[in-house]
Amino acid sequence: MITTIELRKKFLDFFESKGHIIIPSASLIPENDPTVLFTTAGMHPLVPYLLGETHPQGKRLCNIQKCIRTGDIDDVGDSWHLSFFEMMGNWSLGDYFKKEAIEMSFEFLTKNDYLAIPLERLSVTAFIGDNDCPKDIETAFTWENLGLNKSRIHFLPKEDNWWGPAGETGPCGPDTEMFYHVEDIQETSTEDFVKLNKRGKFCEIWNDVLMEYNKNNEGKYEESKQKNIDTGMGVERTVAVLNGFNNVYEIDNLKPILNKVLILSGKENKTQEEISLEEKKSARIITDHLRASVMILGDEKGITPSNVDQGYILRRFIRRSIRHAKLIGINEKFCKSIAEVVVNIMGPIYHEVEKNKERIFIELEKEEEKFLTALGGGTKILEKKLDFLSKAGSNELNAKGAFDLFQSYGFPIEMTVEICKEKGFSVDVKGFEKLLKEHQDLSRKGAEQKFKGGLADDSVQTTKLHTCAHLTLSALKELIDSNIEQKGANITAERLRFDFNLDRKLTSEEIRKIEDWVNEAIKDEFKVNMNILTLDDAKKTGAHGTFTSKYGEQVKVYTIKGKSGKVYSKEICGGPHVEDSKGMGTYKIIKEESSSAGIRRIKAILE
Repeated sequence: MITTIELRKKFLDFFESKGHIIIPSASLIPENDPTVLFTTAGMHPLVPYLLGETHPQGKRLCNIQKCIRTGDIDDVGDSWHLSFFEMMGNWSLGDYFKKEAIEMSFEFLTKNDYLAIPLERLSVTAFIGDNDCPKDIETAFTWENLGLNKSRIHFLPKEDNWWGPAGETGPCGPDTEMFYHVEDIQETSTEDFVKLNKRGKFCEIWNDVLMEYNKNNEGKYEESKQKNIDTGMGVERTVAVLNGFNNVYEIDNLKPILNKVLILSGKENKTQEEISLEEKKSARIITDHLRASVMILGDEKGITPSNVDQGYILRRFIRRSIRHAKLIGINEKFCKSIAEVVVNIMGPIYHEVEKNKERIFIELEKEEEKFLTALGGGTKILEKKLDFLSKAGSNELNAKGAFDLFQSYGFPIEMTVEICKEKGFSVDVKGFEKLLKEHQDLSRKGAEQKFKGGLADDSVQTTKLHTCAHLTLSALKELIDSNIEQKGANITAERLRFDFNLDRKLTSEEIRKIEDWVNEAIKDEFKVNMNILTLDDAKKTGAHGTFTSKYGEQVKVYTIKGKSGKVYSKEICGGPHVEDSKGMGTYKIIKEESSSAGIRRIKAILE
């Protein structure tokens, strides 16, 4: 048997022995990346360095990154899909490439000191090639040379073995994926491999992304100046298959949560055969969603339930858990008792979860109480609407009906769709989205676009606004309250969105003063200097770092200093920044509003 703690240690020890520096997990909320709501992979915090920035820790890195994904939320409850998961990864930023990366993966997977997977339990895939890029012969040859049987090396097209670019342009390349044979079965051909994989006979446990191309504005694939390696191995899936489990809910950091759910539902003494498939799925959904909720609430960025962005997804997790709890007989408040189990498991690994546990419990109880009040009434209204539709010979709930449930009872559209589907009805989701957009709330379509993920925009304008984010924080600390900290940032080429802690609204005069302060820095013809220092030395120089727990031993310190000699900002940051104030334009705050309880939000532009 192998535990999650043992797997984490083996992975980090292995890559440290190969010259990699261990870096901590970044926040679940990405900084300055408008393309995603959550960190969905280990590569997100490393975006600037994959694009060519120098990482203060060097060219070889590894870590275990906490991640949230919602693209497969409808599959949660099956054997393998999770909303929150931990991703082990190693990176080469222009250092070793394809052959060395595969050799390291092979060594970790097969050697007795590490995972000791028998060769006959492994199959791999490689890119088959197309009109854009050639067949990845080197990858296949490397695997074969390491001793893997040629019959278990499969070439597949872009849809299976290619990463990126997330947008229209940017870094991309083929990947090679590693599959563990869950059952003692061998494929007879690539076609047979694909069929067996779809039937769950194989489980993908590792993916090495081989970033060797760049897609340009003309849609052509050019060879990259900096070739990168970006790998990902899921902790939960790997532990499950290595222990011979047929689902992730049997592993040591998920089973206690599931057991608590079953105890609360009165099913703890039932055998697996006595629990229906529907009940089993509901119990798993609650386990997954509340674990994800605890990790979001416990994150250092301080997200709380709301009807927009990350808060909307968090609310959806909690409310979906409550609904499924009702389906398996949990009728009392239960979120805190589940959260306590999650904190006990995840707190020792992610200290911010233990540190913020009281806030986690309070927010869960508030949201649970709010939704329980609305759930009964909303469900009755929906049932009446469906009964009326049935009598009228219709099988679709219109947009207004869905929107009324959202506005009056807090029903996320996904929940309305789910309930209607169970009863044989469809929902006018597009019409709902249109109504929701008109009321300036988050449309589901918008959320899905953000969840596609990808590399942050590294345009000149975005870089200018990123520099303005640092100036905004300095202005707030100097003019409003020295205890103000950044609680999140989202930057596009059009605007800066900056979240900070404050329990009141800024006055018009305060907004004007902040604008004047930032524009004074721009007029002072500031220059930006970067130094790489140890974290301790950076602190000694007075450098500010809001989320210091995520930094490694070496950090980048950016100093913004005017021609007058005034230092406007000195912060630990990954970059990128402008070199000076030339062409910055005029800073203007276009909106100041509440983001969530105790968190304010500034939206600003450069004119």
